[in-house]
Amino acid sequence: MPDYPDQILIEPLPGPFDTTIRPPGSKSLTNRALLLAALAEGTSRLTGVLFSDDTRVMMRALQELGFKLDIDEANTTVTIEGRGGMIPAKRAELHLGNAGTAMRFLTAACCLGEPGSEYTLDGIPRMRERPIGELVDLLRSIQSTGTIEYMGNAGYPPLLIKSFSIEGGGTLIKPTISSQFVSAIMMIAPYAEGGSEIDFDGPITSKPYVEMTLKVMRQFGAVVVVSDDWTEMEFHRGYDGRAYGIEPDASNASYFLAAAGVVSEAKCVIDNLGNKSLQGDARFAEVLEHMGSHVTVDADRVSASHKRLRGIDIDLNAMPDAAMTLATVAVFADGPTTIRNVGNWRVKETDRMAAMKTELEKVGAAVEVHGDDITITPPPGGLIVNPPEGIDTYDDHRMAMAFSILGLRPGGPGITINDPGCVAKTYPGYWDDLEKLRMSAVPAEGGAA
Repeated sequence: MPDYPDQILIEPLPGPFDTTIRPPGSKSLTNRALLLAALAEGTSRLTGVLFSDDTRVMMRALQELGFKLDIDEANTTVTIEGRGGMIPAKRAELHLGNAGTAMRFLTAACCLGEPGSEYTLDGIPRMRERPIGELVDLLRSIQSTGTIEYMGNAGYPPLLIKSFSIEGGGTLIKPTISSQFVSAIMMIAPYAEGGSEIDFDGPITSKPYVEMTLKVMRQFGAVVVVSDDWTEMEFHRGYDGRAYGIEPDASNASYFLAAAGVVSEAKCVIDNLGNKSLQGDARFAEVLEHMGSHVTVDADRVSASHKRLRGIDIDLNAMPDAAMTLATVAVFADGPTTIRNVGNWRVKETDRMAAMKTELEKVGAAVEVHGDDITITPPPGGLIVNPPEGIDTYDDHRMAMAFSILGLRPGGPGITINDPGCVAKTYPGYWDDLEKLRMSAVPAEGGAA
């Protein structure tokens, strides 16, 4: 892992850049593939695996649950011996840090333990503030034996799961705080006794992430029938081991596309990520295009280049992570930008709604929050300030990466990021990759964007 300083100054680029970036593997896909490979029948070989704090938490937890993993970090490869829907260890104490996907997915997976099994799931203090009650209620509604107990505050980790088994049948899911609750239920549904089905009563939060889960499940051999209107799902078989390649992380790609959007005459190409991507955030390029950037999307690559940006009004419930990138890009737009329906920001690694407002105001933007919507009005001329105290990141990787974009514009003041090491959660090499933009930059006459 890199050795990070306490803070880092992102200095303005000398001019426009033209480069190609391939971010590491998707965290969302990596953690889904790791779990499905463990639940599959037979051996799976995963390539392009992301090695970061969150994915290491998942790998370690699977090992503690008794699964055999052959980990080759140098070649970003993990080989897993699947156990056909069974949890090998009857007892485990899982400490999951602040990895939300691991906590939600493994809460559901531990319900596949044998009779007499007992598992505890806990994390850092912030994890104990992240609600999980909706998922627990869903799991309790489909169990035939066993219990899930709160070991602290009701509705929050830590959890104790005892001798659970999944009854199957029909499950009604109403709109949830997090799409991860839905994905967690889906991934264990093929192993319910006697088959399983899900009925959706209302809109699905961050639906592209649920669609991603469905696609990965099918790629691992699950048979899932979904109604045309996405109100019903039926699950008919489990997973088979296989070779599986993981595509680059689309959320992390958004920062480089955004950089091309805010630096005049700049261009960035993201390799191996295009219109065939499983990730909803791959559509962030379309958001930039809506703001006025020139965007090209092919089967296996996406590129963005600078044009004059305009403020927009957009619902980004489907891509809450990339919405943070838009919030910082909005500082350089002509006119205000309103990002709607991102209330689930409040239950992420930090309260992102409050954090974004505080830090955007530090750089000179005017910010208003109304319910689940946030409006960012740029400072006059998009002339930001670099606050002397720096940008606080709240131990949240996406705060650090999103705000780094503000420092790149030629002629600007740069930006100071506090605790830059928080990027290790999903992108340990982010600062090195960001420096590639500088290495390809050509000094511009006049030095202004």
